[in-house]
Amino acid sequence: MPSPVGHVLGGLAAAFSIDIVSRQRSSDRLILACGALAAVPDIDLLVRRYHRTATHSVTAVAAVFIITAVVTGRVTRWRTATLCALAYGSHLLLDWLGADHHLPLGIEALWPFSGRWFISGLNVFRETSRLHLFTWATTLQNARTVLQEIVVLLPLAAALWLVREKSAPRLAPEVAGSHHAAQ
Repeated sequence: MPSPVGHVLGGLAAAFSIDIVSRQRSSDRLILACGALAAVPDIDLLVRRYHRTATHSVTAVAAVFIITAVVTGRVTRWRTATLCALAYGSHLLLDWLGADHHLPLGIEALWPFSGRWFISGLNVFRETSRLHLFTWATTLQNARTVLQEIVVLLPLAAALWLVREKSAPRLAPEVAGSHHAAQ
């Protein structure tokens, strides 16, 4: 499964994608929040026995959408909720694409509706190691994992950022929403 670095890059790529599709520019603060949200599902590592279950499910993605929609203001509610949910959901996609050697393999994506575990088997991303963290072997494995994620995901995020820079207006979403309403 990818490292936090890979997940943050995936969340940024998801946020830039929504900006491109919606032709609106999100604030830098919201973009950074999306990067952080993409790493949040691994909070379940604090309770190891539940890792890759509830926080790695479409139920959690829906909860992020609902909570964000309730918390955000009227002008940006649905777009912001979608942005945050997709950034969070990028974690599930990267884990599904990643290598996993710990049974059960993959993520319990349909929790609590199904106990089935899902993994693509493509092993696009290396697995990080959390055992014996400060040994040379683990450090080397995790460094290779992070390097691979940077090689794969940084160009993707950078390309999406460049397209966003060319296509999304420079007005803040709140101003853009008010501007369109006035026309």
